[in-house]
Amino acid sequence: MNFPLLFIAKVLARWCFIISTLLVLAVPANGDEIPAKRQDAIRQLVREYLLANPEVIVEALTAYEAQEEARVRDEARRNLTAMQAEIFNNPQDPVMGNAAGDVTVVEFFDYQCGYCKRVVAPLVEVMTADRQIKLVLKELPILGPASAFAAKAALAARGQAAYDKLHFALLAHRGRLSAEIVLQIAASIGLDVERLKAEMKAPAIAAMIAANQRLANTLNVRGTPAFIIGDELVPGAVDADGLRRLVAKARENN
Repeated sequence: MNFPLLFIAKVLARWCFIISTLLVLAVPANGDEIPAKRQDAIRQLVREYLLANPEVIVEALTAYEAQEEARVRDEARRNLTAMQAEIFNNPQDPVMGNAAGDVTVVEFFDYQCGYCKRVVAPLVEVMTADRQIKLVLKELPILGPASAFAAKAALAARGQAAYDKLHFALLAHRGRLSAEIVLQIAASIGLDVERLKAEMKAPAIAAMIAANQRLANTLNVRGTPAFIIGDELVPGAVDADGLRRLVAKARENN
């Protein structure tokens, strides 16, 4: 079983705290300092116990990891409830499907993310069959400067009523993106590239991406793609059957 170094460090810190507590409890009633020999004896007892029972460390790491994951999930769930408007009804977000649909699917994605590319087909399949889905797209460029450039280009393409076209064209590209490739793709679908480059510089576009990044951090979105459907945050790619189940569950809970 592998544990992140951060968890190991935190558990070791807890053991240090336990040892310190034992030292405090061992203070003589008269308040005098603990003799060095007694401090050494306490440390030795703890050391011997851990050496004789190493599984305690693994148990502590496992318990702490589970506790941390539960805490993070609970916090994300509270934030999801508290930030409904920003998540589902931010007027700045691109929307596909039925804007008045009865179920909203929110997707955080990156144009260079292979799993984001993989989920396009099942998402389109489900939305084609279910005309009551509203898809809200959250640009979350986390894979470097080319991703950020692509996100800005897609958002700027709305000025030419071409967000959808550029969005799908970028996701259809195989291989790494670059600024040059993004502009080539934009030109290939008929966009005015010079206008696009100028509109990409709008402060509002940078602000939108920054807002998505803050929201993702608040909701503990650790990667792309990530979906929010109803009251569930679903990390990672989801197949068509999984999407249908999540939509049906959200619809039942509405």
